[in-house]
Amino acid sequence: MAIGTLSEVVLDCPDPVALGGFYAKILDWKVVHKADDWVTISGDDGEIKLAFQLAPDYKPPVWPDAEHPQQFHLDIRVPDLEKGTAEVLALGAVKHHHQPGQEDGFVVFLDPAGHPFCLVD
Repeated sequence: MAIGTLSEVVLDCPDPVALGGFYAKILDWKVVHKADDWVTISGDDGEIKLAFQLAPDYKPPVWPDAEHPQQFHLDIRVPDLEKGTAEVLALGAVKHHHQPGQEDGFVVFLDPAGHPFCLVD
C-alpha cells in the first residue's frame, strides 16, 4: 500500500507566472492557482499538477555536465515531433545543443528559465 499520492511536481524559477504560462500553453492546461511567488497548473481532470515557485537566486542547471547536472526534466509526449518542435520554439523554448536522442524519437529543449525538457514522439 502506498504511503501517499503525488500531489504536484514543483520547479524553482525566477518568474513563476511566466513559466507557468509557458507550460500551460504547451500542455493545454489551466492555471489553478496564481500568486507572484507560486503558480500551479493542471489538466481538466486535476490528477496531475505542475507548480512553479519563485527562487530569486535561481540558476539553471548545466547539462550535460556532471558537476551541475540537470537533476530533473519533463518528457512531454507529442503526436507530431516536428510540429511540436515548431510550437514550443514559438513559445520561447530553445533547442539544446546536445541532442542525444533525435534518432530515438526525442528532442531536448530548454524552457525560458533554463530547465531542460524533452518532446517525445
